[in-house]
Amino acid sequence: MAKKKEPEKKKYDNPDVVGLKAAVLEQPITETLEQNFMPYAMSVIVSRAIPEIDGFKPSHRKLLYTMFKMGLLTGARTKSANIVGQTMRLNPHGDAAIYETMVRLSVGYQALLTPFVDSKGNFGKVYSRDMSYAASRYTEAKLAAICQELFGDIDKDTVDFVDNYDGSMKEPSLLPTAFPNVLVSANMGIAAGMASQICGFNLNEVCETTIAYLKDPDHDLFSTLPAPDFPTGGEIIYDRPELEKIYRTGRGSLKLRSRWRYLPKENIIEIYEIPYTTTSEAIIDKVAELIKTGKVREINDMRDETDLSGLRLAIDLKRGVDPEKLMQKLYKMTTLQDAFACNFNILVAGNPKVMGVREILEEWTAWRMDCVRRRVYYDLQKKKDKLHLLQGLESILLDIDKAIAIIRETELESEVVPNLMMGFGIDQIQAEFVAEIKLRNINREYILKRTAETKALEDEIQELESILNSRRKIKGILVEELKKINKKYPTPRKSQIVYSDEIQEFDEEETVEDTPVTLFLSREGYFKKIPTASLRMSGEQKYKEGDGLRLSFESSNRRELLIFSDKAQLYKVRLSELEDGKASTLGVYLPQKLQMDEGESVFSMLDPGDYSGELVLFFENGKAARIPMSTYETKTKRKKLIKAYSDKSPLVALLPLKEEQDLTIFTSDGRALVFHSSLLQPKTTRDTQGVAVMTPKARRALTGASTAKESGIQTLSRYRARTIPAAGALLRPEDRGEEQLSLIEE
Repeated sequence: MAKKKEPEKKKYDNPDVVGLKAAVLEQPITETLEQNFMPYAMSVIVSRAIPEIDGFKPSHRKLLYTMFKMGLLTGARTKSANIVGQTMRLNPHGDAAIYETMVRLSVGYQALLTPFVDSKGNFGKVYSRDMSYAASRYTEAKLAAICQELFGDIDKDTVDFVDNYDGSMKEPSLLPTAFPNVLVSANMGIAAGMASQICGFNLNEVCETTIAYLKDPDHDLFSTLPAPDFPTGGEIIYDRPELEKIYRTGRGSLKLRSRWRYLPKENIIEIYEIPYTTTSEAIIDKVAELIKTGKVREINDMRDETDLSGLRLAIDLKRGVDPEKLMQKLYKMTTLQDAFACNFNILVAGNPKVMGVREILEEWTAWRMDCVRRRVYYDLQKKKDKLHLLQGLESILLDIDKAIAIIRETELESEVVPNLMMGFGIDQIQAEFVAEIKLRNINREYILKRTAETKALEDEIQELESILNSRRKIKGILVEELKKINKKYPTPRKSQIVYSDEIQEFDEEETVEDTPVTLFLSREGYFKKIPTASLRMSGEQKYKEGDGLRLSFESSNRRELLIFSDKAQLYKVRLSELEDGKASTLGVYLPQKLQMDEGESVFSMLDPGDYSGELVLFFENGKAARIPMSTYETKTKRKKLIKAYSDKSPLVALLPLKEEQDLTIFTSDGRALVFHSSLLQPKTTRDTQGVAVMTPKARRALTGASTAKESGIQTLSRYRARTIPAAGALLRPEDRGEEQLSLIEE
């Protein structure tokens, strides 16, 4: 008999695995967040994405310190691959990330106003999306001269050193920058739950501002720091209230725009500086899109002619085009004018904090003063140690022979120092120093020269001690250092400042011809805009088989058109954005043009004019809603409004109401009702269900509505109601209007 096969044992049958599974499933989400997510989030915030008070992220600091230890501050350039490899001892994130960090800090990439890496080779450009930098094996780099101000006193215990990731070497926790690099270097980082975006300021302006702030904490920042500065140049549109907000809170937005010149001989606009926030490819792509859609018709061609001399975008103009007006138009429609959002989020003592410019200067000053204090204390201890040695040397000055005799008569080497200590009353450190003096230096001249330094050292020590005890003197040191940096590294402003009242804003209405047009909408949603002048010469309107005219009216090419769909949505479009049509064509299919939802179709359209007056909407359930036209007006150029009207019952008709007048509705059971519009009370919300105008009755539905004048009814008094809702009256044959005429023709 065959042995019965035992069922396969599942891995969860193991009690240890089952217990583990249960433990995982039963862990509260709060514990998971606290134990797993929070350490990760803090690591990203503190150790990766947010810059610290020295203006650097950890990746920047590790790279620059490695280059400093490699001797690249004064030596020749070396291959970038060599630098990247050495940096991996401090930064374990991989060679690609390290090299990308170096590229951003380089002179060639032009992302910083004061680059820290002196590069040679192709490092790409910050203003180009597609210009890739060369591989690290092809490029070379060293530290730029400005780095002397980063590492000048790093070996004097000015900053703390910590272990690297594997504990094999030490690295600085901060770099002792002698100027407020946190304001000079542009920086952006996205952490977990927070971000940082710091715009750069001009080095000379920052130094002057810091000097003035050290002398007077209430100094007017705008007098020395008028606005940020960007390495790609361009123009900053000066908005004093917004800048004051940024300087005060660390948050706000700046408007930047390109700089250009017109070359009349070639009839070309040459753009040579663009906003820091965009790229030349993005601008060209957007202009090409505008040309393709017909929104910009003044341009023949646009080319990127960037070369070694710098950025150059060339725009070929058509004849008779005003370059000033075209650039105003392009500023509004492309990223030739863009915004830079500021978020001055900086790590201070390991805690992220959003600060204004004055608060940043306050934090940097306090931190830098501590660096200087530590440097002075370091120098003081060194000089005290030297003075102590010289004092020991001075004690043997009067009797050198005695010192020689002690050394000569001592039998054991280990007893030389104790014997000198007893013979002259000096301590061990002084005795060690005396014992190590070379034989050739045991002469009165040498000893007199060395001991003569004692007085100078005592004066220096006294001065250093007075500095340590005086905040004013430490501030004076900071001021002198900043003055030297300001003089040593002259940095002209790259971004020009223009005032908003000097700028002529683009007015789209001025560029659009104010020509009368006639609009046609078919039952299936095909739309035609035909200039009224050419309409007189046109033939019969063409429609698809089974389609026909739904409505038609005259308007102006500068107007805005409201298009209502059958899904309670509204689409807004400027007539100037729609191409002129002809009677012989089908026109534009609006659901496709407006990118309507699947299954959505056009119900009606109207010209809102200046959005005065009201709109009356009639629904199949016998209700009507009177809504101010202004509820459809938007300050921004929104293309779509949801909940444009109530979707509780199908929409039957909509009538613009400029003044109070008689309205007529028609029902499915052959009735008509005439009532005055004043009986309808205006509602403030677009999607209101309205009020009943027709007495509800089974199988009775509202089928149409119009003004009384356009209804075709001869005797309005028969159908008039003084109050609503009302049932109305059965239509007489002579009041059927066009419907009766059509029966006769048939």
